[in-house]
Amino acid sequence: MSYQDGIILTGGKCIFAILNNNIMKKILITVLLSMQVVVLSAQKQRVDLLIKNADIINIKTGKVIPGQLLAIQNGRILSVSHTKNAALFQAKKTIDAAHKFVIPGLWDNHMHFGGGDSLIEENKNLLPLFLAHGITTVRDASADISPSVLKWRNEINQGTLAGPTIFTSGPKLEGYKSVWLGDLEIGTPEEVTKALDSLQKIKVDFVKITDNTIKPEIYLESIRQARKRGFRISGHVPNALTMAQVAEAGLSSVEHMSYILKAGSKNEKEISEQAAAGTLKGKALTMKIMETFDSTTALATYRNMAKHGVAVTPTLSLPYILAYLDQDDHKKDDYLQYIGKGLQKTYVGRVERASKDDAEAIAFRKAVFEKSSSLLPLLNKAGVMIMAGTDAGYLNSYAYPGIALHKEMELMVKAGLTPLQVLQASVINSPKFLGKKEYGSLEAGKKADILILDENPVLNISATQKIFTVISKGNVYDRQKIAKMLEEVKAKAK
Repeated sequence: MSYQDGIILTGGKCIFAILNNNIMKKILITVLLSMQVVVLSAQKQRVDLLIKNADIINIKTGKVIPGQLLAIQNGRILSVSHTKNAALFQAKKTIDAAHKFVIPGLWDNHMHFGGGDSLIEENKNLLPLFLAHGITTVRDASADISPSVLKWRNEINQGTLAGPTIFTSGPKLEGYKSVWLGDLEIGTPEEVTKALDSLQKIKVDFVKITDNTIKPEIYLESIRQARKRGFRISGHVPNALTMAQVAEAGLSSVEHMSYILKAGSKNEKEISEQAAAGTLKGKALTMKIMETFDSTTALATYRNMAKHGVAVTPTLSLPYILAYLDQDDHKKDDYLQYIGKGLQKTYVGRVERASKDDAEAIAFRKAVFEKSSSLLPLLNKAGVMIMAGTDAGYLNSYAYPGIALHKEMELMVKAGLTPLQVLQASVINSPKFLGKKEYGSLEAGKKADILILDENPVLNISATQKIFTVISKGNVYDRQKIAKMLEEVKAKAK
């Protein structure tokens, strides 16, 4: 019998005996370590995406929270913590956002799809432009291709179509013989009811009313009926009505600053009465408004708007473009390569009208724009909720879907708001207006609509154009993918 390495050998047969202590220790340590690895692996939270080393900007305060880790699963933010917790997760994809600034995805709170059935595909081709520019949500403020827009809305929500989340009004309400195609024309309370029934049936997200041919009393009746159904109502304001009348009726938001300018006239009631009588219209009406504007009156009116919960979407982009068309005709804009030829043709009408203005008319339109845009700080002082929207889309010359929001935000800062206030107008106020609590911040449970930037937009609003990565519903669009999307849009637009 011999003893070798802790094993007793007898007659050519081996039997187990007491193992050498050192060997036993090594085996036990190896087994325990293996078990620990298995346990830790089993404990790791599986996620679709991790964003580490992120400097998150709190859009409510402007404060930067450095070194953060966002865990994303099924299109939602699962958790936000310090990057040191990265080892607790097992991700399909990880983005290193070191030295980057992270904010919620942008909202364009006023744009349009439209131009008729022949332009449906050209409109659909605009969807990637929004994502490429960090816009993860849009509010379609009425058009004439609503069936297609509603279809895209559903497909995007289901994840079968790439594009921004769409909230739409469907066709808007107007009077008889509206100049706009696709409107629901109404002239009696019964027709208002029928129109709202149809909108409710197709599950629109809000109601839009404009001021072309609608009778003032039917306009107010539309607001009242829509309110009773729980709708939010956005609208133009008929010149025949005062801001107090529409606010008290329950209008949720005023679209465009021209109506805000009129509301600041010390003679607003008189001007409205003359407009209703047909004795004051067009340029003469605008001149009267400009001549009688009074800051004290305006502040009181705007405070009443805030009291009644009336928000404002300024849409400075289009009036700025048209006011300064003599200085830049936009015919050589690089961005035109992404816009279909049919949509470009819809730009012609406004451009031709503006081109007929003489020097006096050009100076006047510039003065009106500058005065209107200068009222943003006064609205803010009054406590009115301001939302960022562009009016981009068909008809609205050179207000390009995507890039227009960045230009809009620059104009809002130029008008006197801070970059943080402008970011709030897009990121916080827009979803707040629609009652969408799953948006507006980067917190657990919120939608994973995220914009990663190279620079801090709170310091310079133009930094919103310094895009590193866009995340929409948890889907990642890095610079390479964005470039590919833009090339595809350009190819289809030819």
